[in-house]
Amino acid sequence: MAFYDPIADKVKQLTPAELKKLADTKLSDLVQQEVPRSRKRALELEQRYPSAGVRERAQRLIDEKKHVASMTGGVFGAFGLLGLPADLTVMAWLQLVLLVDLATLYKVNLKSERARNELLDLYGYTTGVGPIQRSGPRVLGKVAEVLLTKGGLQTLGRAMPFVAAPVTAYLNNQHIQKVGDHAVRFYEGFDKAHAKTKAASRKAG
Repeated sequence: MAFYDPIADKVKQLTPAELKKLADTKLSDLVQQEVPRSRKRALELEQRYPSAGVRERAQRLIDEKKHVASMTGGVFGAFGLLGLPADLTVMAWLQLVLLVDLATLYKVNLKSERARNELLDLYGYTTGVGPIQRSGPRVLGKVAEVLLTKGGLQTLGRAMPFVAAPVTAYLNNQHIQKVGDHAVRFYEGFDKAHAKTKAASRKAG
């Protein structure tokens, strides 16, 4: 059975009011809110795929977020330009959740302020926003604007809905994979450095 991420159900249930609340929440708060759920997802993956390596589990997390991103792209894309703000807000949030999931999978201690800051720096880099104000609200909205501009979605949104929906779903899928790839490369480097430190400590002991 494939890994199922309950985040798909949460996205389906998002109301306009909840989307606005999401967009107004500070990034640092969103990260802290997501950490316990990420731990559950990482544990479920380990239990379901005990023989899988970390890289394989990471791709399963990416694939599930891609599935959710494609789903939201198809739904919101059907509304053309009107659906773009909602779609891009969810996309910006999904990318952040994916980074928290991957950091957790690679045993990064997100209780550490330094680790959270590194994650948010990575978020700014992978989404194309660049350095971000970590504690300020409306950052998700800023990420959505970047996705809108870089993805060429302003033109897409004016297209006929039956064209916009599948294309938006495809673009969402591509964005999620790109963010996931960047994060895996980053945290694999962290993981290797951590392993070297542990090995050095054992030798010293």
